[in-house]
Amino acid sequence: MARPRSTPTKKPPTKRPAGAKPVQDSAAGLPGGLTTDDLVDYYKKMVMVRLVDERIWALNRQGKVPIAASCQGHEAAQLGSLLAAEKDGNCFLFPYYRDLAVKMSAGLTAEQVMLSFMGKEGEPYSNARQFPLQGADLPNKVIQISNVVAAGLTQSVGYALACTMLGDHTVVLVYFGDGASSQGETHEAMNFAGVHRLPVIFICENNGYAISVPQRRQMNLDDLASRAAGYGFPGFVVDGMDLVQCYEATHHAISHARQQGPVLLEMKVDRFMPHTTDDDDRRYRPKGEVEEARKRDPVVTMAEDLVHRGIITRKQVEEIAALALREVDAATDAADAASPPGASSLHEMVYVP
Repeated sequence: MARPRSTPTKKPPTKRPAGAKPVQDSAAGLPGGLTTDDLVDYYKKMVMVRLVDERIWALNRQGKVPIAASCQGHEAAQLGSLLAAEKDGNCFLFPYYRDLAVKMSAGLTAEQVMLSFMGKEGEPYSNARQFPLQGADLPNKVIQISNVVAAGLTQSVGYALACTMLGDHTVVLVYFGDGASSQGETHEAMNFAGVHRLPVIFICENNGYAISVPQRRQMNLDDLASRAAGYGFPGFVVDGMDLVQCYEATHHAISHARQQGPVLLEMKVDRFMPHTTDDDDRRYRPKGEVEEARKRDPVVTMAEDLVHRGIITRKQVEEIAALALREVDAATDAADAASPPGASSLHEMVYVP
């Protein structure tokens, strides 16, 4: 039996965070501030991320990547929210271990990502001293210090508190899965943020599974967003498979967070792959569930939408994929040929002299 879940909203929530400006549609029927060039640019990013993710999975099967957590199915939620953050220009990101699309599209090249997953010299987060893409990428305003579930929420709230104390108008976006919502850190972070009205947006990428545990065995409710009321701030359910809806919801949430305090966005997504490369989801997911979910694959549906709108042609869709594949091939070869960090640098970035 397929897991129960509420139907994602077909349109962005009509009730918007207080203080948000009304959305004005452009000629293309897009939310205010969003252009067709943005859509094409972020479609290209989505294709690139998908190909990199697929390549990482293949490299794991070849023994060249030790572990990975796929973002396939989560790309629209991650990229839509990132687009809103980049449009704002004054946001800081606390992603989690499944957020390849956030980390890569915030500024990393395909080669840097491959260096990280292969554990090679020049890895941008920790020079291959931690899990892939775990550590800090301060030039691109990204911190993910730990893969411990929900650890990033309290860290992000601390960052938001520091920004408030310093008079800095940064809005913090912190990402987590539905499984993390069952951890104590989530309660502590949301409660503290609500009490102090901190400029933080809690983005839950709810794929319905905490590793192998379905939502119905985690919580006795359909929409995790309803929990926000208990902390004194608004929560919204968003169709996480639709980049434009995710952009619009985050755009409004940023305005609210900066003026009035926290927002919880529950982005309903589907996880197309096992929890990690070490998992076999055939043991706990109903037969046919993933195949049904893939009918709403954001990479496919976004391409169809762009073609339908007349923004790009089907030939351009093919050209975008071919160009991205060539870049991924080159990145894979370069990372494969790179050397691991030398043993003499073992204590670098660990101890201060």
